[in-house]
Amino acid sequence: MPRKKASKIPNPTMMRIMGRLRQLNYWLIAQVALVALKLLRLLPVDKALNFADRAARTVGPWFGRHRVAVDNIRRAYPEKTDAEVEAIALDMWGNMGRLGAEYIFLDQIFDYVPHADTPGRIEVSGIDHFIEIASEEKPHILFTGHLGNFELLPIAAATFGMKMTALFRPPNNPYLAEYIFSTRASNMGDLLASQRGASFALAGILDRGGNVGVLVDQKFSRGLRTTFFGRECETNPVLAMLARHYECDVYPAHCVRLPGNRYRLTVEDKLTLPRNENGSVDVQALTQMLNDTVERWIREDPGQWMWFHKRWTLSGGRRRKVNKAGKLAADS
Repeated sequence: MPRKKASKIPNPTMMRIMGRLRQLNYWLIAQVALVALKLLRLLPVDKALNFADRAARTVGPWFGRHRVAVDNIRRAYPEKTDAEVEAIALDMWGNMGRLGAEYIFLDQIFDYVPHADTPGRIEVSGIDHFIEIASEEKPHILFTGHLGNFELLPIAAATFGMKMTALFRPPNNPYLAEYIFSTRASNMGDLLASQRGASFALAGILDRGGNVGVLVDQKFSRGLRTTFFGRECETNPVLAMLARHYECDVYPAHCVRLPGNRYRLTVEDKLTLPRNENGSVDVQALTQMLNDTVERWIREDPGQWMWFHKRWTLSGGRRRKVNKAGKLAADS
């Protein structure tokens, strides 16, 4: 009789060693990153940001994520040449380098003063929307994507007196996550980590008439099947489900970089929410609308988006959909 293969039982000791090595690797990476940021802090803002841009364009292509980015860009823009695709990928790395350096200069970068005679680094489009949202005693949802310096949007909201809780996804590296969280918290008001139970926390904020800001352009395992740049992907339906439940206004907002280390923050008109035959918000259609909005922003300047996310990787199992009650279900 053929011998059965022995099942591989994880060795507890080996697992502990691997866990400690992983933590050591995280710590070492964090120390290098934090030292680099401290050195950048010694430079004037513009020189530091320009240096970070050049350095990221040089180092970024060394990483495996560069191949992921190039593949995603090529699929999104099949009409572009290899040189054009590579140029977008390098712009992306430059954008990422700037974003990392900007964490240590947020207090200097955000210089927007309403009605100021002299323009600064920040210009705001959609000021009336900021003011309207801040003045209304009812819940609102603002959504954005990983474009430009998306971290500036909550700061702008606070400038106009808008209280907002921003949902964010912390880095896998716990040491970098701690640094970024402390930097964000000192400038951006209330923050909520994207983890188990976050949707209930968001619901509680909206239930109290608060405002929430959500990034909507990352993969969500076993989310709703939607399309993005013509390719099937999985998208988190929580924003649409909350909009359906609370019947609250949903505003698109995004940031783009301008020449000379300047930025434009835009809050667009609130969405006309799609409805089903019962008059309720159509969760599937609204989730797709979010993707379409972010895609429109990216197409305006593709080098300002994070192409290295595995946005189009589909999880196994059954296809997810929304039933008539607005809850997630699955096809057999």
